[in-house]
Amino acid sequence: MSVTIDITGLPLERVCVVPSPLAELGMALHALSEPGHHPELRGWATAVSSRLDPCLADRLCEADFLWRTTFSDVFAPFAGLPGGRATPGATLAEELDQLDKLTDEQFVNAALEFTCQLRYDVREPGPLDDPELRRRSLELAAARGAVQERFTRRLLTDPPAVRAWFRQLMLDCDDAFFADTWARVQPQLAADARHKTELLRRKGLGEALASLSGAVSLDEEAGLVTVDKLLVGRTATGDGGLVLVPTSLGWPHVMVLHRYGWQPSIAYPASVPRPQAPSVEQLTRRLEALAHPVRMRLCRHLARAPHTTSELADAHGMSAPEISRHLTVLKKAGLVTDCRRGRYVQHQLDLSTVARLGSDFIEGVLR
Repeated sequence: MSVTIDITGLPLERVCVVPSPLAELGMALHALSEPGHHPELRGWATAVSSRLDPCLADRLCEADFLWRTTFSDVFAPFAGLPGGRATPGATLAEELDQLDKLTDEQFVNAALEFTCQLRYDVREPGPLDDPELRRRSLELAAARGAVQERFTRRLLTDPPAVRAWFRQLMLDCDDAFFADTWARVQPQLAADARHKTELLRRKGLGEALASLSGAVSLDEEAGLVTVDKLLVGRTATGDGGLVLVPTSLGWPHVMVLHRYGWQPSIAYPASVPRPQAPSVEQLTRRLEALAHPVRMRLCRHLARAPHTTSELADAHGMSAPEISRHLTVLKKAGLVTDCRRGRYVQHQLDLSTVARLGSDFIEGVLR
């Protein structure tokens, strides 16, 4: 599973690496709402939450579906502007001005996409134009609680009023906590953007994309950028560009904007040395390998000490070929290593890889 971006004919000068204050504010709100996704930010989130004005906190609860479970495209308005070549503004005010330039249909569809299950990468009528889709959106919003139902009803009834409310909410967040946070992280993001831009100029798009995350790769012959994620999606740059947005608060998320008719963009964690996470395919293979009861019992032996195939066969009352088949599955998953001692080959569980499975799983599903 992956999201692909067709970049056929895309010149390098239309690939831009640009920090986004509004995107970073969205990441900040997400980290405040879901601190479990971002254990490294727990101290920051606790400090901000403890001094947040109660009225502002209540207002944030009204619209937290825009950032709690995922990341709404309302935080990337540059991508929805005509022409497909806009970039994020240098300030939060500039990006909120970009948000004001989106149509009501664009804003409503982006806001309700996740919670009301609107189609993402195909062109379809939205709830402002389709009465049946409007009814369904309200029904799905009601299933998520009275607060979201009220917000959705307000949004569908009077989009301009809700858009003005949302703009003021973002400005109030800036006054309350985000201005200080942005002043702290902006130099790091600017430095990362300069580094990636220089890498793009000197070594090409493939090297630049690979530096974003191990989940991002380029097939130059096919003209395809692939982002390894637990979902399937596709888009194309066409006559537009590709925008890469570094974030200091977003790890482990790698966000791919592939909304129909919008400019593609990738939001990636700014450069911080981290262990290389396995691909979704590798992670699936490891979990499947451990799901078999025989292989779990083999792991119990191999975690304690190295064993030969014959020793394992004797211990488990199985034939050597049966044991070999199970060991092959564990080896292909990268969970078992071999060590030759004279004429014997001993197998041992890779404890460091197994120990990382929990964090690898979390990163894989959150990516």
